[in-house]
Parts: sequence; C-alpha cells; structure tokens
Amino acid sequence: MKIHEYQAKEVFASYGLPVDTSIICRSVEDAIKAYNQLDSQKVIVKAQVHTGGRGKAGGVKLANGEVELRKHAAAILGMDIRGFTVDRILVGQAVNIEKEYYVSYVIDRNSKSTLLMLSREGGMDIEEVARTTPEKIHKFVIDPSVGIPDYLAREAAFKLFGDIEQVRQAASIFRKLYRLFVENDASLAEINPLVLTKEGSLMAIDAKMTFDDNALFRHPKIAGLKELTEEEKKEQNAREKGFSYVHLGGDIGCMVNGAGLAMATMDMIKLYGGDPANFLDIGGSSNPTKVIEAMKLLLNDKNVKVVLINIFGGITRCDDVASGLLEAFKQIRTDVPIVIRLTGTNEKEGRAMLQDTHFHVAETMGDATRMAVELTKQFQD
Repeated sequence: MKIHEYQAKEVFASYGLPVDTSIICRSVEDAIKAYNQLDSQKVIVKAQVHTGGRGKAGGVKLANGEVELRKHAAAILGMDIRGFTVDRILVGQAVNIEKEYYVSYVIDRNSKSTLLMLSREGGMDIEEVARTTPEKIHKFVIDPSVGIPDYLAREAAFKLFGDIEQVRQAASIFRKLYRLFVENDASLAEINPLVLTKEGSLMAIDAKMTFDDNALFRHPKIAGLKELTEEEKKEQNAREKGFSYVHLGGDIGCMVNGAGLAMATMDMIKLYGGDPANFLDIGGSSNPTKVIEAMKLLLNDKNVKVVLINIFGGITRCDDVASGLLEAFKQIRTDVPIVIRLTGTNEKEGRAMLQDTHFHVAETMGDATRMAVELTKQFQD
C-alpha cells in the first residue's frame, strides 16, 4: 500500500524527523491561503499522486510570489502524471539547498533483512544513478536482532558527510527512520532528497512510504489512508466475486482455471509475440454466473482485442464447462473474438458442443495461443 508524500511527512514528523513546513491544498484558493499561512516569499508546489517522476512531468514547481503560485497551482491541479490525475497539491516553504542526498530503507529479499541504501547523488535522477553508476549507492544490511545502533548509523553517515556535525545529524535521522520503518511494517521508507541546507541543517524535503498489506490490520490509522486506484478497485471486485485478477495492460484478455495454468498461458502469449492484458484465475467452477462476471471484467478493458479462455478439466468436466460457456454467452453480446481451448476430462465432448458457434475452438494450448495472437494482429493491420 502506498501513501502520499504529505501523509508520509506526517508520519516522519511524528518520529521527530526534520521535514519542511507544508500544507495540503485541493484548489488554487486553498494554495493562496496556504501561501499566506507559510509567510514565505518562495514556496514549492508539488503534485500529490501515487507515482514517481513528478518533477520531470512538470508536477513540481518553485513559485516566487503569489502570482506565480496561482499560475503553477492552476497548471498542476488536474494534470495527468503517468495515468494519475492530480487532485491535490502540497505547498511548502522553499528551502535553501546546498546539496541533495538519497536515503532509504527497503526489504531485501536476498538477505531477508532490511537494507539501508545511501547515495551522494540524490534527486530526480536516482534511478539513472542506480542503473549507470551503482557504485555510488552504498548498502548496509541491517541485522534485525540488532537494528541500527549508533556506531552503525555513524558509519553510514560518514559515507555521505565529512563534517562531524552533519554526521551526527544524519546518524540521528537514520536511527529514527529505521524505527519508523520497523514499527509501521513498512516495505519502503525513502527520503529523496535529504538536503543539506546552506544553513548547515539536514532536512527531508520529500518522503515516500509503502506498507505491507498483510500487516495493515495492526495499523488502522495507516490502513485508513488507503486510496484504491481504478485497477485496484477492479482487483478487489474480482476477489469479492471469487476469482483472482491482476491487470497487466496488454490486449489479449485471459480467462483460465488455475493459477499455474494462468501463468503458463501468459508465458505462451509472450512466447508467440502477444501481450497478455491480465492474469485471471476463475478457479474450478463452470458456473455460468461466474463466467459472465469474469467476461464483463475482461470486456470492460478497452485495450482487450481478443479473449483467450484456457480450461483444464480435471474434477470439473469439459462438457460441463462448455455448457456453462454457452449459457453464459447467451447473456453476453460482444464483437471481441473468443478463443477457447478445452483439455482434460470429456474434452472431445466439450469441444463438439462448441463447434459451429461463434467461438474459435483450439485443441492445444499452442494452437489457442497462436490463434489469439493472430487475431490481435488483424486489428493492427
């Protein structure tokens, strides 16, 4: 689960971490009121969305005075950043920045521990630093039985700073950030950038946090901050109807019984040059109602050009599945081509029931996948 920057800063502040003074706003007039409250000539205006790349997309602007603030607030509110519409902005006091650094705690699956990551190259291009010059990123594996005692925090701080006063400040920040990370079951706690001001102070002028969904029951206040995206709402709706769904963004909708077969189906689509639109496991049921709900979910995706239904009949017989599909499609009207592959118990009987219908019937998984990929190409030609 993700939270917004302004929400993460509130968590940071509750642990004594130094954050800049800022106010959340949902309109231009709110931004002007915030400007008057902050009593600062220069302010920073930042889009609040659940994605990175805000600065490069134009979602972060420095305003020198009320006129510029009004202009930037109006431009950013309503902006689309990587598919997210900006409905709120953060207006904060501008900081005299001397140097920018990167600090984060993440879960490291390899060491099964928390990993402290630091770099002197903080700011918008940290991803590029990680890709091209990974040696500039320092990593410390944190023993969960020990945590981050003062000596380790200072060792880490010396990777960024040479001045002892700045080392002391950084060590304190590292320790507080680790306590925050652990106590809130976070999977990421990031400061990018951690800035050294011209006055010699360290300050977190950005904050990012994500949390382990499985631990949210222990943190009701944080759970209350959850804002589902449209795709997450679809996934939640699918769970309520008894099947597993994950949106992937391709153009071949997949309906499969069994998680393993669903994964294999997506692999086959990629192998033959296609692009799966989703992971969808409807389980072992041939219930027509379940098929109808699954098809509605797939067809609501405007990118889907073809639907591939891949069913293995084990305990559930293929002729029962075919009967369920025929019943379901009496209620569903669509021009989207439907490719069906049935295999397993009574597969011949099941395929025979689907002959001379509008379905494209295949015997093997390879045939079905090739057929689906070829049909999507017809839309491109």
